Amino acid sequence: MLQAFEEVIAARGRGSPEPGEVTITGTDPVLATRFRIGETCAAVLGGVGVALSDLWEMKTGRRQKVSVDVRRTAAALRSSSYLQRQLPDGTFAYVPDENQEAMRRITQAWPTKDGRWFLPHFGLSNLKARVLKLLGCEPTPDSVANAVARWDALDLEAAIDEARACGAMVRTNTQWLAHAHGRVLAGKPIVEIIKLADSAPEPLPEGPRPLSGLRVLDLTRILAGPICARTLAEQGADVLMVTTAHLPQVPEHVTDTSHGKRSTFLDLARTEDAARLKALVKDAHVFSQGYRPGALAKLGFGPEQLAALRPGLIYVSISCFGADGPLSHRAGWEQVAQTVTGILHEGSPDRPALLPGAACDYTTGYLAAYGTLLALARRAREGGSWHVRASLCQSGMLIYRQGKVEVAGTGLPDAEVDAMRIESRPKSGALRHLAPIIQLSETPPSWERATPQPGGDAAAWL
Repeated sequence: MLQAFEEVIAARGRGSPEPGEVTITGTDPVLATRFRIGETCAAVLGGVGVALSDLWEMKTGRRQKVSVDVRRTAAALRSSSYLQRQLPDGTFAYVPDENQEAMRRITQAWPTKDGRWFLPHFGLSNLKARVLKLLGCEPTPDSVANAVARWDALDLEAAIDEARACGAMVRTNTQWLAHAHGRVLAGKPIVEIIKLADSAPEPLPEGPRPLSGLRVLDLTRILAGPICARTLAEQGADVLMVTTAHLPQVPEHVTDTSHGKRSTFLDLARTEDAARLKALVKDAHVFSQGYRPGALAKLGFGPEQLAALRPGLIYVSISCFGADGPLSHRAGWEQVAQTVTGILHEGSPDRPALLPGAACDYTTGYLAAYGTLLALARRAREGGSWHVRASLCQSGMLIYRQGKVEVAGTGLPDAEVDAMRIESRPKSGALRHLAPIIQLSETPPSWERATPQPGGDAAAWL
């Protein structure tokens, strides 16, 4: 944990916090893996807490104590699987999403003709259709396995890329670090904070919490990006999710990652909706997006374009492969990041296997939030518009660097998970879900509003 925390704090550029300011309790193993995913993610959250204390000190002159629990952090890596809905009889239970269960059965590593392994990804309906068309198979484990076995791994990876679908050849960590793209990422910090343009310093908005008065536009989907914005919401930010009704989603993830936010529908292909979003940007502090690199720039919402529209904006980009390097144009998910960085290859003794939690996604989301907080502090001190960039593969590399414990964990007992839950009452029905993880000595985290109805809020600031 010490190495991971040192890497995180190095991005702050202000030295280590005072002894005793940050307390991280617990150790791995927690979940059924030897990778130190709980400790690594807890180290990132410790950094988030320090960055929040930096902002609190700017507002009040006082710092806060930060505490993070590794077991709670590990539980959060499986957060949506611990989400419970109220049933008609008044009890609460996890309600499985059959589509997601079916997706997980086929989004696995399968042997290829040349003796390697390949993971095709079937996460959303549009991507699933492209992969099935390319493979010429049915969405069942046997059919997918037989189809993948007819390909050489690199040929299939190139074909998946050309079809604008999603998947990757399983690589060892050594192979990844020798790859041109792995070399690019190895030369970058765990989160990038890049100055886009000059502007006058901006003091933090007034209010009783670290991020009170902060306005965040969240144009992200499915875990890493939504987790970044949810982390800001639990510290008092006004987060407005912007999506469209026809964009594919995973309902259980939307529910679980939207606590504290509001939600509105805008179709950026429509002139009037694009104009409405630009009007929102002019009064925003943070604009977070998770589209393929370059996609929003074509619509007029790239980082330089919005920094010119709103000087002082913090623009956040979250992707799988990062912004630079030969693979940066590719789409990717949690499973793909594990596949290319070497994590999947070492998942089990007899075959590549996925982690028991979305460690790359959550770590990336928290790193993006951390970078956002650091950029806000820089803007307050020296001004400027800033671009924060985080990627799933960079997070996978961070996790891999922490090494492994000797024995895998056994998971969390039901009673322990139940003690981590809180209850909220959105319009769609009562929920029990995991509480925020970071604890601050003066301003306890909380979500001020329950998960919203998708598209149920006005495209306006509070």
